[in-house]
Amino acid sequence: MNGSAPLNIGSLLAKVPLFSELNPDELARIARGTREINAAKGDILFHKGDLPTGFHLVVQGQIKLAFSSSQGNEKVVDILNTGQTFGEAVMFMDKPNIVYAQALKDSQLLHISSTVIRGELERDPRLGGKMIAALSMRLHHLMTDVESYSLHSARQRIIGYLLRESTDTDATALVVTLPTNKGIIASRLNLTQEHFSRILHELSAANLIIVEGRKIGIPDVKKLRDFDF
Repeated sequence: MNGSAPLNIGSLLAKVPLFSELNPDELARIARGTREINAAKGDILFHKGDLPTGFHLVVQGQIKLAFSSSQGNEKVVDILNTGQTFGEAVMFMDKPNIVYAQALKDSQLLHISSTVIRGELERDPRLGGKMIAALSMRLHHLMTDVESYSLHSARQRIIGYLLRESTDTDATALVVTLPTNKGIIASRLNLTQEHFSRILHELSAANLIIVEGRKIGIPDVKKLRDFDF
């Protein structure tokens, strides 16, 4: 991403929920331990087995967290978009990363040093409370995924994902734009790309969705939500 404008690190950190209640001096100290990262599409931010030195904030772009089996099969754990952070939990464990992080598109990120975070935690334990709350939300999200993989059919997972992507809960019809390619989303839902595409075709044949590339129209949200498998 050559030519990207320099980031106002302090201003960006102030918008992160973890840091929203910090005063300017506290933000300035964290900013001094923060560096900008420009990643081109396909760049690896860290590999599985690397020791973490902090956590990341996605300023713009999209990042994939994943791991690969010995046979080379990939499992996508999460897809991070603008404004999201990742790596906080592993940072405190002093253990190697169990996933790798890769840019799905040209991205700008901030890397916040674990050293500066530990220093601020010693100065003000309130930051620790906010970090625990954020990590608890991440754990809840993970447990919801495990429940979905264990108890829901592939169709239910895909329908749930399509409806979750919409922020308008009162809409009777929607157009959802998939944030990345279907193969990555399929892996995120613990499906093969072929199975994912087959179910989209089945839902389309039932007139429940209209697929146009990454745009998926949902003419009747209630009908799709209540679809009897």
